[in-house]
Amino acid sequence: MKIFAISGLGADQRIFEYLTLEYDLIPVEWIKPNPKEPIIEYSKRLIKKYKIGEHETFGILGVSFGGLIATEISKLVTPKFTILISSVATRNELSGILKFIGRLKLIEILPAKLLNPPKPVAYYMFGTQNKALLNAILDATDLNFTKWALSELVTWKNETQLHNLIKICGTKDKLLPAKGDNAILIEKGQHFMIVDCAKEISDIINSTLKTSYSKDVA
Repeated sequence: MKIFAISGLGADQRIFEYLTLEYDLIPVEWIKPNPKEPIIEYSKRLIKKYKIGEHETFGILGVSFGGLIATEISKLVTPKFTILISSVATRNELSGILKFIGRLKLIEILPAKLLNPPKPVAYYMFGTQNKALLNAILDATDLNFTKWALSELVTWKNETQLHNLIKICGTKDKLLPAKGDNAILIEKGQHFMIVDCAKEISDIINSTLKTSYSKDVA
């Protein structure tokens, strides 16, 4: 069973190295977005590049902003399941402040260089114990990509609730707080819990797939 894994905004496949899944995880690397490219069109390009959907059985995993991409891809192909970590499944799960920023189009008018938060602010918002990894990710982030991704996040229109959804959220996530009654909660988990709570998340995924998708993932 192949699981295509899409990292968070600006992050890369390093965040998946902490997971201990019993399945073939295929990291999907970000590609450069075209100017003002809609998230749906961007998702189509990732599908084409990674040939997602050409396997008989496969799953999709998305972290944070990668969860939005995972959702859009899942609407276009037919994965056996979609896993969202520290993310949202629909526009209704976005916080009021993010929707407000989207309505005002604030991200569009901000210079990209202003979207690089000071390290102490990043530590607080992500709530990570692994500051060295977060520093490395932030230092390697393309701020033009960040601006595009944030703009797509705050203006996301999706209202389609996916079938076969596994949504794992942290109770202390400051960036994308857990909403809805369909989430598996990680107690005290924060936005970087893909790393900090990797064992607990891995156990949940392995157990859920064996229990609910045993015929498909064997």
